[in-house]
Amino acid sequence: MQFASYPSLKDVAVVVTGGASGIGAEIVRAFAAQDARVGFVDIDAVRGTALAAELSATGQRVAFEACDLKDIDALKAAFAALEATNGPAGVLVNNAARDDRHGWEDVTPDYYDERIATNLRHMFFAIQAVAPGMIAARKGSIVNLGSNSWWQAVGNMPVYTTAKSAVHGMTRSFARDLGKHLIRVNTVVPGWVMTERQKELWVTPEALEASLQRQCLPVEIEPVYLARMVLFLASDDAAMCTANNFMVEAGSI
Repeated sequence: MQFASYPSLKDVAVVVTGGASGIGAEIVRAFAAQDARVGFVDIDAVRGTALAAELSATGQRVAFEACDLKDIDALKAAFAALEATNGPAGVLVNNAARDDRHGWEDVTPDYYDERIATNLRHMFFAIQAVAPGMIAARKGSIVNLGSNSWWQAVGNMPVYTTAKSAVHGMTRSFARDLGKHLIRVNTVVPGWVMTERQKELWVTPEALEASLQRQCLPVEIEPVYLARMVLFLASDDAAMCTANNFMVEAGSI
């Protein structure tokens, strides 16, 4: 594959949540390769530290802050630290999520609240944290990661799909509120992406074959394809793109 370069991303301060592994790590790598100033947060301090060290050793500008995004005070502190290192964010990628399976019969109020905090709440407060700097700059791009799960009426994780469907409403409202400051807000919708976590927990030959049969393009979706869409939406090439869904699911919906 040959991919595009985006001159408008050079030197831009980028913040990525959940950047230590999976789709998030691929997004961190993609922005670093564009010579952006990349900061990312993740609860996995070991992987996050290792990724930042790996990329920094090649001369790329990458900073990491360990953070449990369910703790909003910790989120704010981590974002402030990244701003002190890289400057105010011009791009925010709200990627962090966890698609744990659960039956509706077993959900307690505490578990429900934890799932919402893990998959939705931090996105709102991340936007709140970076928006003042974007408003001052009169420019910015916010990319929220959605999910194909609720579009496809997938079962066995109803609180997750509830949270992910809400991402789209949040995107459109923030696009309206922040648009007057020339800040764009969009949602990227992944299909079943073949991350390490998916392969370890849920990918079987039968499940993969069923997924490929549903897709119009019968090939596996790798994390790099999500990263490329995020780069486009962050760049000046997408200057008139806001308040919308951008599907990277090989035609499965």
